[in-house]
Amino acid sequence: MREAYQYYSNWIGDGTGLTDTILHLHAGMAIFLVVRILSGRSLGSWLPITTVLVAALAKEIADRIVYGSWRWHDTPWDVLATMFWPTMLWLGIRIRPLIARAHERIHPHHPSDTNA
Repeated sequence: MREAYQYYSNWIGDGTGLTDTILHLHAGMAIFLVVRILSGRSLGSWLPITTVLVAALAKEIADRIVYGSWRWHDTPWDVLATMFWPTMLWLGIRIRPLIARAHERIHPHHPSDTNA
């Protein structure tokens, strides 16, 4: 099992020619979008972002099991890279309505306002 894990991990990295960080960035976004498509939930819901976090942690735990110890020079950066863009999108989607409501409180529409 360990040999297969190492083989496929190396195969993905060597086969694409991409760095480990770039692979984590792509994997995070792919998981985020696939969960959104399969679940039908908004990207701003908790399900897609939580699934990305669980997948990132599961990958690092699998690395820990295969390599026999935590690779502290690598593990936190892998999780951060995997979570970065999904988190930025998730935060943007979650914060936008709050900003719109705050803007409305500061600049309320007047009955004389007309939007053409």
